[in-house]
Amino acid sequence: MAPVIGLLLHTLELNHPREDLQWARLSVDILGFIRREEMTVTTRVLRPGRTIELLESSVEIAGRAAVRMTAWRLVGSDTTAVAEGEHADLPGPEGLEAWSGMEHWGGGFIRSLDFRAVPGSRPGRGQTWVRTPVPLVGGDEQASALASWVGLLDTANGTAGRAAPRDWAFPNVDLTLHLHRLPEGPWVGLDTRVSWGPTGLGQTSSVVHDVSGPVGTVVQALTLRPAG
Repeated sequence: MAPVIGLLLHTLELNHPREDLQWARLSVDILGFIRREEMTVTTRVLRPGRTIELLESSVEIAGRAAVRMTAWRLVGSDTTAVAEGEHADLPGPEGLEAWSGMEHWGGGFIRSLDFRAVPGSRPGRGQTWVRTPVPLVGGDEQASALASWVGLLDTANGTAGRAAPRDWAFPNVDLTLHLHRLPEGPWVGLDTRVSWGPTGLGQTSSVVHDVSGPVGTVVQALTLRPAG
């Protein structure tokens, strides 16, 4: 699922380039199972504007809607004089040991990733870094650093689950990223908290970082059910 999110942003950047606007919010709805088949990606501008735009990118597989992204992008300006935030810094990835806590998910995508974990993680609370040597898009076409970075965010839900996936399923049905600063890759830092409620609902919330500090937040809505 995660690389598809990066691909959706890549197609928006490719089909609707604007150097004067910057991405502020990406909201992804997962509408169905992502099968390993040919995908059709379509994009459109929902709300054009000189300083504010809303765009949409969607994936169809075998004629059925699978994933949809809506994205706000806003005009840039110099706000250095008032730039400030309240999120705590995350210890950087350099010097942290490789982390094998995602191996129970299986699959080639997870095996391709380089995870590092800050010591002290526990069920429902984790601090991790992730990067990948695998390009988001193959061949001569290249994805932006931001699209590649965004293509790793969906891993957040697996980094601090409150129970093992062999016992409980907790897939996310969406992902929403809010940015207050554009990140610089390749490392994605995830300062993650997971809450599970008593009626089958859950939430994974992460403050997301690059190596220079916090850049925004990611929230994922979960559906909880016993595995098997």
